[in-house]
Amino acid sequence: MTRRRTVEAAGGIVADGTGRIAIVHRPRYDDWTLPKGHLEHDETHEDAALREVDEETGLRCRIIGAAGSTKYIDDKDRPKHVRYFSMTVVGGHFRENDEVDELRWIGRDDLDELSYSDDIELVRTAWDRGVIADGQRDE
Repeated sequence: MTRRRTVEAAGGIVADGTGRIAIVHRPRYDDWTLPKGHLEHDETHEDAALREVDEETGLRCRIIGAAGSTKYIDDKDRPKHVRYFSMTVVGGHFRENDEVDELRWIGRDDLDELSYSDDIELVRTAWDRGVIADGQRDE
């Protein structure tokens, strides 16, 4: 049996400075999740996270710090590792695209809007650790 190579991906927990984070709806999967995607050749996790957030949301961001990671088996039966970064918005605005048709800003009490328990736990833990960007950190 051949062991499949782990797919590396990165994404963002994007905060708006008012205690809310961005989640995206992907019509292909009919789910609500955090913006994320695969690393391109020779791309760092940080660069991939910034690029994917921009591509999926239209928001230009800066990284505040590491926010955690998730591991799971993807829809092609491959192991997948996603590293997330806490981010704050520095420009741009949402634009619908081929992958994402809606963006919502949710607060800590609305985490059940996320489709996956791993996402909920990741965000809850990041909030508890104080690594999600807030208004005081974004100068």
